[in-house]
Amino acid sequence: QVQLVESGGGLVQAGGSLRLSCAASVGTYGTDVMAWFRQAPGKERELVAAVNWSGTYIHYADSVKGRFTISRDNAKKMVYLQLNSLNPEDTSVYYCAKGIGGAFTSVRPSDYVAWGQGTQVTVSS
Repeated sequence: QVQLVESGGGLVQAGGSLRLSCAASVGTYGTDVMAWFRQAPGKERELVAAVNWSGTYIHYADSVKGRFTISRDNAKKMVYLQLNSLNPEDTSVYYCAKGIGGAFTSVRPSDYVAWGQGTQVTVSS
C-alpha cells in the first residue's frame, strides 16, 4: 500500500527555520517525481517544490524561491524540505506527494497519486 509519512512541522517564530521530512514505504517510492504542497485554511492546495527522480531538476513556487530547499535521498526513500526565513504567510499544512514518472511535469495536485497525512507549520510574527 502506498504510504508517505511527513514529520518535522511545528511552531516557529518569523525568520526561523524548520526541516520537513517525508518517509516513503518500499512500495511507494519508485522512480517518480516527489513534491511538497501546502494548504492554508480557506485556500487551495499549492505546489511548493518538486524534484525529479535523479535530483537534477527542481521546481519552486515563486513565493519560496531562495528560502526553501527540496532534496531527496533515494537510497533512504526520503524527501526533505528545508524551510528558512519563514514568515507568517508560510503557515500551512505541508504535504508530501508522489507524482507519476521521473520528470517534473505538473503543479496540479490532481496529477499526484499519493499523499501523506500532512504536517502543520505555524509561523508566529
